[in-house]
Amino acid sequence: MTTRRVYAAAAIITWFGVLFGLVLATFNVYPPTEVAVGALGNNAEGIAGLFGRVFDSFSYFTNLSNILVAVVFTMLAINTSRNGAMWNAIRMDSLVMITITGLIYVIVLAPDAQVEGLDIIVNTIKHYIVPVMTVVLWLILGPRKQLTFISVFTALIIPIAWAGLTLIRGAVISGYPYGFLNVVEHGLPTVLTNIVGVAVLGIVLGVVFWAVDRLITHLTASRSV
Repeated sequence: MTTRRVYAAAAIITWFGVLFGLVLATFNVYPPTEVAVGALGNNAEGIAGLFGRVFDSFSYFTNLSNILVAVVFTMLAINTSRNGAMWNAIRMDSLVMITITGLIYVIVLAPDAQVEGLDIIVNTIKHYIVPVMTVVLWLILGPRKQLTFISVFTALIIPIAWAGLTLIRGAVISGYPYGFLNVVEHGLPTVLTNIVGVAVLGIVLGVVFWAVDRLITHLTASRSV
């Protein structure tokens, strides 16, 4: 199986998780049984709450990171020989953001997660399968030299923009996608501290991915001599 075909299969799995999750959220198949103060989910039933549910779905970092990974997998399925500053940043983003998604879910969010029925499938794909698959495929297939040191920092643009929009929307609707971003419950200073902490984690992960990429590239070159 060629590298492009493997990435095509990975893209299908990831897009399935994203789109199936959007369908469940749009039609409110599993409405939340309890919505914490300052959390998302206070939408009307039926058509009246449709826009709110869709917007809420796209407000989650999990969905943003999964969509980004799906786009990257799709692009790699078309052409693995990509480069350039924008692509390097997006490629780094796909690795860093989905890794953060998996880590924060497992460590922070999983104990209190309300997951049932078909949502278990979506949850497993988004929070477990896709994060592991993304990193493993990158380690095995690369392509190499698409992660640069500068991309460690340019990759922060999308997450920081997401955080800013999340805080702005949250201030308007008094609803936030995650507890550690809940300004109503924790206050803005604490939330900003949490955001800085996650950004630092992203930088650390980015440096690790960049260093590992350089190491694998060096080892591969040494073996070919």
